[in-house]
Amino acid sequence: MTDRNRTLTRKKPIKQPPVLFDKTQAIIKKLNTLLGGTIISYFNNPRGSICHDDVVALYELLETLGKTPEIYIFIKSSGGNGQASLRLVNVLRQYCDRVIALVPLECASAATMIALGANEILMGPMAYLTAVDTSLTHSLSPIDRDNERVSVSLDELTRVVRLWQAQRTDSDSRENPYQQLFQHVHPLVIGAVDRAESLSIMLCKELLAYHILDEAVADQIANALNAKYPSHSYPILYEEAERIGLRVSRMPSQINALLLELNELYSEMGQRATTDYDDTHAHGNEILNIWESTKLQVYYQQDKDWFYRTEERRWITLNDNSSWRRIQKVGNTVQKSILHIT
Repeated sequence: MTDRNRTLTRKKPIKQPPVLFDKTQAIIKKLNTLLGGTIISYFNNPRGSICHDDVVALYELLETLGKTPEIYIFIKSSGGNGQASLRLVNVLRQYCDRVIALVPLECASAATMIALGANEILMGPMAYLTAVDTSLTHSLSPIDRDNERVSVSLDELTRVVRLWQAQRTDSDSRENPYQQLFQHVHPLVIGAVDRAESLSIMLCKELLAYHILDEAVADQIANALNAKYPSHSYPILYEEAERIGLRVSRMPSQINALLLELNELYSEMGQRATTDYDDTHAHGNEILNIWESTKLQVYYQQDKDWFYRTEERRWITLNDNSSWRRIQKVGNTVQKSILHIT
């Protein structure tokens, strides 16, 4: 493609994801009435994750709502930063006496940690929590075929060593499995993952301490979530959540139906809006994280150019205008602004 043709191609309109504020607010209003309390919703699209910026976004909502006896929090997320989960629950607890988690669908990893900080978890028919054993993407992690760093978990490393020890013969009994493992995983990564595992257990105990005073019970739940399951994404369904000691209840069908409807709208907002210029140039717009409550929605929109660097076999970003954005209804007007979070 010539430079002139590329310039003409880039003049095509950039696709934008839909922002369905009026529709989501209508469902938030219905949920508030049915629950008899205040609801806050938190949604990640498949490429979004729980992060420390979420704490500021949640604070914006809570400052607008003010203090209230009880808050219901709808969570739909595949996880993220566990330390951010602790901060989110800590902020919530400063604005209410009781937190109830609403889980109609996926509430995985660090999202499960948020649910641990709730006095009660209401689970729908399709709801599940997961294990919270920590996986870590380190600057020295191995590289995959797309030249990206991969996450490493302590459970995976432990299983490799255990398998080697179980299958070793007399001829290699003097060999150390870590000598071979270090050829693929840097020793500093192994140390960092081991440290992260201890942190994960500590975070779970801190979150449970908000409503469980019996330390033995909190220890049992924290250790089960960190060590019991063979897979990080193992779905912990209602019955299993009860068995490990979590305070769970069945979600009323009417509430579940409205939350699924709300999730559908958020999923539409979170769809990829990619404008392709040619084989190696594109512009991406995508809403990753959404927070919402009465008359206020705060979301993070990724907004940047993508360029595929062929020699490195990876995409790099240019002209990054990604930001948190705020929509608030004041009287009969809807005000939109950028929320500056650094």
